[in-house]
Amino acid sequence: MTDSVIEVRDLRKDYGGFSAVDGISFDIARGETFALLGPNGAGKSTTIEILEGYRHRSSGDVQVLGVDPARGGLDWKARLGIVLQSTGEAGSFTVRELLTEFAGYYPHPRDVDEVIAAVGLEQKQRTRAARLSGGQQRRLDVALGIIGRPELLFLDEPTTGFDPEARRQFWDLIRSLKAEGTSILLTTHYLDEAAHLGDRAAVIVGGTIAAIGRIDELGGPESRIPLVRWIDASGHRREERTDAPGALVADLQRDGEPPGLEVVRPTLEDVYLELIHAFDLRSEEKGA
Repeated sequence: MTDSVIEVRDLRKDYGGFSAVDGISFDIARGETFALLGPNGAGKSTTIEILEGYRHRSSGDVQVLGVDPARGGLDWKARLGIVLQSTGEAGSFTVRELLTEFAGYYPHPRDVDEVIAAVGLEQKQRTRAARLSGGQQRRLDVALGIIGRPELLFLDEPTTGFDPEARRQFWDLIRSLKAEGTSILLTTHYLDEAAHLGDRAAVIVGGTIAAIGRIDELGGPESRIPLVRWIDASGHRREERTDAPGALVADLQRDGEPPGLEVVRPTLEDVYLELIHAFDLRSEEKGA
């Protein structure tokens, strides 16, 4: 048993002359929650589909739970949990019937009642899946993804359609899975979700990795420098980045507190947007 559940080395996926994934490398440790972030079309879904065994790579080396996903059999697939972006057709089955059916596919499934409660579908367990709301269908997707007690769980935009309270409940569920030792690969456009759940993250843009590291270190020290904003005596809005915001604020307050004074500490969303903007600028310069 290795310390990594996923190992990716120089992964590429080409379509004609276009590289959807352009030589990326990363590892995911056992028991880690790893967030793969990036704009639409960046290569996230292609990467995940290769890791899940749904899509073949053009080149590079990939190991998922010690197996090349291109050759993974049923025993290997039974160790995975997958929550896709879109909901599949469920026919006329109820929530309970679907989960009971899926539980039979795995050697050590979770208790059906436990899973129904975990995703908040107790009141809808006798309802046909086709009659669930969009958010409720998404909860069912998550339930089907975790019923097999997976070692590695792929979550592709899992909380789309969730209201704020449901998202918080889902976060609690993911934390409990992590506490049990489940390794998780998460993609999400909710940066606060990645910040709350992720141990590490990678930002993928244009098929390449723009940054990778711990959530609180992503982008490097420069990206985390606080920003002080205020309105000066002439009425102009000013701002300054500084490693010592307290000293700057104290200096500004010598003649009374200036209007609009605030200290902004960059969030993961701020760092993410800065990385995307920097990549776009580099792309424009190359194309010029």
